[in-house]
Amino acid sequence: MAKLNQIIAVEKGVKSKSLQDVTAAHQKVQKPALLAGISRTYQPKDEEGEQLPPESTRVQVRAEDVLREMGASLTRLFDVTATKDWANCTARADVTVDGRTIVADVPVGYLLFLEKQLTELHAFVKKLPTLDAAEAWAQDPSTDWWKTDPVRTIRTKKVPRNHVKAEATEKHPAQVEVYYEDVPIGYWTTVKFSGALPARRVNELLDRVEKLQQAVKFAREDANGDEVTDQRVGDAVFGYLFG
Repeated sequence: MAKLNQIIAVEKGVKSKSLQDVTAAHQKVQKPALLAGISRTYQPKDEEGEQLPPESTRVQVRAEDVLREMGASLTRLFDVTATKDWANCTARADVTVDGRTIVADVPVGYLLFLEKQLTELHAFVKKLPTLDAAEAWAQDPSTDWWKTDPVRTIRTKKVPRNHVKAEATEKHPAQVEVYYEDVPIGYWTTVKFSGALPARRVNELLDRVEKLQQAVKFAREDANGDEVTDQRVGDAVFGYLFG
């Protein structure tokens, strides 16, 4: 069984690592190019038409993966801090949401920590990328990305045409004006991909964070603030928030 001073000694390193992981998560989801994918194939209008290779870009980041990685990193920080605070005081209260106890017998010090973390999580979730509402999205079971229905567009080529402004005469040549006409030569079929989240999913996560924030505040008001027992709080918290 660990001593309290040992927990305090490792807490700084755990905080530092979790901060790096959270910063990395922020950076990933704020780069739209990493969440976007596309697949385009080209078909010439006829057999003599120009052949173009297909184009594709893979989704490099899925917001759900970032949530899972972030939750795993913060779980360790939540657990270490919980162990310290459980040993530091005896004033405790339950964190309860809609009649469900998320964390039981929470000390005042940890409730203060939880409030701060939930404020930061709320800001993070609020900035999560959402799917473009202008598109109709469906999940692609083969990639686990979101994708749109194929859209077919025409590829055109400018072809010169002659317009005779004045016919030739014995004294003057014909007056001809050259203009360009867009002529269809093939078709692009485009499918868009995304690793972003549906708006309803982000709203659901925000609602959970806000409910837990309120529950923590109520618990702190209720609470009245050697060797330690290891606490396992992170799994319960992130199982609720991101589950």
